[in-house]
Amino acid sequence: MKCPDPLIEGRLIRRYKRFLADIRLADGSEVTAHCPNTGSMLGCQPEDARVWLSESDNPKRKLRYTWELVETAPGELACINTARPNTQARQAVESGVVEELAGYGTVRAEVRYGAEKSRIDLHLSEHSTREDAWVEVKNVTLCDAGTGYFPDAVTTRGQKHLRELMAQVRGGERAVLLFAVNHTGITTVRPADHIDPAYGQLLREAAAAGVEVLAYRAELGDASGPAGEWTLAAPVPVILET
Repeated sequence: MKCPDPLIEGRLIRRYKRFLADIRLADGSEVTAHCPNTGSMLGCQPEDARVWLSESDNPKRKLRYTWELVETAPGELACINTARPNTQARQAVESGVVEELAGYGTVRAEVRYGAEKSRIDLHLSEHSTREDAWVEVKNVTLCDAGTGYFPDAVTTRGQKHLRELMAQVRGGERAVLLFAVNHTGITTVRPADHIDPAYGQLLREAAAAGVEVLAYRAELGDASGPAGEWTLAAPVPVILET
């Protein structure tokens, strides 16, 4: 997944109504951008933060700009566009970057499954020696001193996904929780017990039941700004011990 080109730099004025953000551009003008993130975005909306927008020439769009990246601390970038992680994960699986999931002949997205009527982000099939794999992708952007935490708000939906994954394991197939780490300052990932202890407990139960928990960090750029392919490139340790 290539970095949108060009990206337009600005400064965050405020995010509001979840889907809207007012941005001050370099020439001093102000625009309202679409904020493609329904979550709390904890830690990802510092006052006057450097942000980067993509621009659309689609005349049917109500908002011309989309908020893509934010500098959460000097030199640390986070991708807040939650439409990106599934694409990143699929490309990383298909290209063999996620070694744990290599060798599958077919990758499908948004497949219906489970007793709780979910949609799995990626379903992998046609492996010569392994069972089908059901892969749930979660975006990680909350960072504290190098540790990435998920979730950044209480998530009953995330708990449902863990239950569905455990059911797949009981049925004899592989189930994988893949954290797409979209923050360049994150070096390890932990469950956010201080935010959603129920999710943390259920995640540990899922791992003990055989759900595989992986994390891969995206390359987003550096202190000079965004660059590169925005692909998931390197594994990050997941620490479940309390």
